[in-house]
Amino acid sequence: MSRVVLDGDHLLSHLLNFPDGVEKLAFSSRPHEAATGESKGGASIPADILETPKEYVFYFDVPGLSKSDIQVTVEDDQKSLVIRSNGKRKREDTEDGESCKYVRLERRALRNLTRKFRLSDNANPSAISAKCENGVLTITVEKLPAPKPKMVEVAIN
Repeated sequence: MSRVVLDGDHLLSHLLNFPDGVEKLAFSSRPHEAATGESKGGASIPADILETPKEYVFYFDVPGLSKSDIQVTVEDDQKSLVIRSNGKRKREDTEDGESCKYVRLERRALRNLTRKFRLSDNANPSAISAKCENGVLTITVEKLPAPKPKMVEVAIN
């Protein structure tokens, strides 16, 4: 008798007998990747998103990348915020021209990074700012002012 060990997500999927495609949508740690397929061919940038009364603030860890390595755009008729990078980690070389070689390379080389977010209806795509400091990319998207309720007076006959 063989024994199969499954983690929580795969165990539930196995017990409920979900097809592979449904499992991806239901249990992806990043559901947007399953829906858009954006993780294919590139890595995804983990994000924290903070909503305040006036804005949305996105935080991304991008160690080893400079602001010139990162591209932030608004696409899909101003409905999607897209973050891309094809920056590569630079390996340290000796300055005096000595022939040296790495004995061990454990730090993962950066690949093409992509992340896409659908902007909320109250986001202002014209008021987006970004800064990259100390390995953290911060993108701020201002909210549109809340529409004022319209009052229409109806005459009573």
